[in-house]
Amino acid sequence: MKKKLLQSAVAMTFLMSGFAFAKTYAIVDGQEITDKEIAMIMRVMPPGTDYTQLPPDVQKNILNQAIDQRLLVEKAKKEGIRESSDFKKALKDAEDELALGVWMKKELDKVKVDDSEIQKFYDTNKEKLFKQPEMIKARHILVNSEAEAKEIIAELGKAKGDILKRFESLSKEKSIDKGVADNGGDLGWFPHDRMTKDFSDAAFKLAKNNYSKTPVKTEFGYHIIYVDDKKKAGTIPLKEAKERITQGLKLQKFKDNVSQTATDLRKSAKIEIK
Repeated sequence: MKKKLLQSAVAMTFLMSGFAFAKTYAIVDGQEITDKEIAMIMRVMPPGTDYTQLPPDVQKNILNQAIDQRLLVEKAKKEGIRESSDFKKALKDAEDELALGVWMKKELDKVKVDDSEIQKFYDTNKEKLFKQPEMIKARHILVNSEAEAKEIIAELGKAKGDILKRFESLSKEKSIDKGVADNGGDLGWFPHDRMTKDFSDAAFKLAKNNYSKTPVKTEFGYHIIYVDDKKKAGTIPLKEAKERITQGLKLQKFKDNVSQTATDLRKSAKIEIK
């Protein structure tokens, strides 16, 4: 029970601490839809999920849910729901959780992590946590038939000027992978084992700024692959890992502090378990 309470409060604390400079995504009848409303919808998603890194269609779906929620909230208010006994009871029940969240945010803000702690964590965990496999940043066009894939490859071969722009345009026009088609087929960075073997084998053989000259067949269809960039296998430098380490250490210190405070309070509290 104590662990669940702590996890819930920690989640609320981080939710509350992230909106000092909220971005506005939409305005509904004069009411802004900001990072706060987006985060409320995203609470069911894995911790750490970044809205801005999600595929465009997923972002659109989340934003539409936030808009619908705002419209329903305003309808409830207009119908006088805040004057009902059910609302007043729910509001009272929420006060303790809100008070705890505000207090925990204050406690979180007090936590400091110095450079020596960051360096020690990095040195201790370098081999386990900061090894990076070979990575590529790629995009693709997916079609149903080999003949169509060959036609697209031929079009790319005839293209003059910026091949990447032509590839992005063809992805939007022809790719059946609608999750990334509107984004020029961008798949982001990934290691070899992230994708289907046949796809990765072909993609990792390509040089930077090159595309596959023959269709790549997988269980999903036929792919034309373009490689934007490549990273060799190696160790993530401290400079790149520092923010991640800082946040991790800060969260761990915060959890330890809150747990110790709860333990100390138990010593002087009168507790009857029935």
